[in-house]
Amino acid sequence: MALTLQCCFCLAICLGLGFWASQVEARTLDEMAMVNKHEQWMVQYGRVYKDVKEKEKRFLVFKNNVERIESFNQAGNKSYKLSINGFADLDNEEFKAVHTGYMMKSTGNKRSSSSNTVFMYHNVTDVPTSLDWRSEGAVTPIKNQGGCGCCWAFSAVAAMEGITKLKTGNLVSLSEQELVDCDINNSGCQGGIMDKAFQFIQQNQGLTTESNYPYEEIDGTCHEEKAAYPAAKITGYEDVPANNEQALLQAVANQPVSVAIEGSGSSFQFYSSGLFTGECSTNLDHAVTVIGYGENNDGTKYWLLKNSWGTGWGENGYMKIQRDVAEKEGLCGLAMKASYPTI
Repeated sequence: MALTLQCCFCLAICLGLGFWASQVEARTLDEMAMVNKHEQWMVQYGRVYKDVKEKEKRFLVFKNNVERIESFNQAGNKSYKLSINGFADLDNEEFKAVHTGYMMKSTGNKRSSSSNTVFMYHNVTDVPTSLDWRSEGAVTPIKNQGGCGCCWAFSAVAAMEGITKLKTGNLVSLSEQELVDCDINNSGCQGGIMDKAFQFIQQNQGLTTESNYPYEEIDGTCHEEKAAYPAAKITGYEDVPANNEQALLQAVANQPVSVAIEGSGSSFQFYSSGLFTGECSTNLDHAVTVIGYGENNDGTKYWLLKNSWGTGWGENGYMKIQRDVAEKEGLCGLAMKASYPTI
């Protein structure tokens, strides 16, 4: 009897040790798989760290982000997906500090439209049920602001490129760097707003081309000799009535429109595909351009946004975001401060 109890006790210990060993091995295998995934990601995005300590720090951030993304996608309870993109080794605060830029350190918060009481599209009633300005040739390829917080410049330029094409028939890629360097009423890589960019463009008699004044991802000195050759001009700009998605629809039906948005949340950071429904609030910190709208098969309406984070983010650089939500500000605040240039 004693021998039998002893054998059972030894068996239990062996089983316990075996289970513990298998768990350790599983954790080790999982950890190694994550290490390999990080190494592959580094190669894909050309990421090099200054030392082992920095690499370990970035690995832990990467690991947390990947686990969150995979958990979100496995839940399958949202109309959109996330992906491991080029921001995967940044925590959300780091991402927000570098890759947004709407009104960060910009002077003032008050809108100063060149036509405060005018909204030229207020009587527009005949709008198509869906629209994509890309199909009309009014949208340049996706650009990338990189580590410079000048989304405001990319948003303003995209809207200007659109109206220039619609009015002149010519689609010209214009210079964001000219705005970053020369528009002293905004703050370059430290942030800005589109209305002030439109003011600068009007007063400066236009913008030059991207090829003449290429983007450098830094705050630079204004090269007046390059800016002296504008390729497109505007006569002014107008603000879309605030907190009014119907008014925004009337404007977008006629031209691409610059909008401010809260684009710093982790779901926005890793958005990959589908119709984005949040989570987000109305703390405006990013700028994009609305280039169209439509409706999904289930009847959910959406806006089509052009972003400035490269083609590796979202749907090749674009996002579908829910339209006609209950909140008057629009999802993520996109109906709060929309504006567009005029010719």
